[in-house]
Amino acid sequence: MEVVVLADEKKWLELKGSMTAEPEGVTWVQTLEEMEAHRQADVFMDLEFEENDHLAVLTGLLPKTILVNNVVSTNRATHPSFIRFNGWTGFLHHSIIEAACSEEQKTNAEAVFALFGKSIQLLPDEIGFVKPRVISLIINEAFLALEDDISTKEEINTAMKMGTNYPFGPFEWADKIGTGKIVKLLEALEKKQAKYKPSSLIKA
Repeated sequence: MEVVVLADEKKWLELKGSMTAEPEGVTWVQTLEEMEAHRQADVFMDLEFEENDHLAVLTGLLPKTILVNNVVSTNRATHPSFIRFNGWTGFLHHSIIEAACSEEQKTNAEAVFALFGKSIQLLPDEIGFVKPRVISLIINEAFLALEDDISTKEEINTAMKMGTNYPFGPFEWADKIGTGKIVKLLEALEKKQAKYKPSSLIKA
C-alpha cells in the first residue's frame, strides 16, 4: 500500500509521534501539486483539507482511498466516498483517532492509521465528532468568562489544567488549534443548538 500524506511539518511530526523513521510506503508532501504528482499511490491523506480549495483535486483522485481532516462538515456534504477524521493540531498524537466513513471504507481507514501505530473510533457522520465539540465549547466558555472579566487568561488556563488535569488550558488549546477553526465549528453547531454561539472575543 502506497500512502501520500499532505501536511505541514507540525502536523506531520504529530501524526508520526514517537516514530523515528517514516512508515514504510508513506510519502510526506506539503502541497496539492506534490500530492497530484503521486497519482499512482493507493491512499491520499489530506491533513490540510479546505473544502473550497482541495475538494476538486481530491475527487479527481477517486476511486483511490481518500482521508480528509474535516471536522466542520460531513461526508454527506463533501463526498460519501471520503474517510473523514479529526486531525486538528493537538489531537493527532492520540492513539485513537475519531473517524467517520462507510462500512466499506472502515478496513481501509484502520489499515492506514495502523501504519502510524493508531486505531480509529468510528463515529456517526455528524459535524464536530466528540472531542472537538467538547473542547470548542470549553474554549468558548473561557472566552465568555474573559469577556465578563471573571478572570485572566493565565488564571483560567491554570484553573482548568489543575482542576481537570487537562494537558492544556482553554486558551492554550485555542492557540494550538486556531481560533478560526473553532469559530467555524461553533457556528456550524449553533445552527442546531444555541449554546454553541461563539463569544464576541473569540471572533475578534
